[in-house]
Amino acid sequence: MGVVDTLTGVENSLLQVGPIVSVILIVLGGLAYGFAMTQPSDQRGKYVTAAYALIAGGIVVAAITGAATLIAGSSASLLK
Repeated sequence: MGVVDTLTGVENSLLQVGPIVSVILIVLGGLAYGFAMTQPSDQRGKYVTAAYALIAGGIVVAAITGAATLIAGSSASLLK
C-alpha cells in the first residue's frame, strides 16, 4: 500500500464525512447565534464569537471537501 492509496483513502473519507460535518457546524452556529440574542449584552459577545467561529468552520470544511479531489490529485502528482 503506497502513499497514493493512502491519499485516495483520505479523499474518500473527506468526500463522505465532509458535507455532513459542514452542515452540522453551520446549523450549530445558527443555533448559538440565536441563543446569543437571548443573553444579556455583557455575555452576548462570547456567544456571537463562538457562533461565527462555528459558521466559519463549516464553510472551511465545505471548501476543503469541495476541493478534496483537486488536493488529492495534486498531492499524488507531487509524490510520483
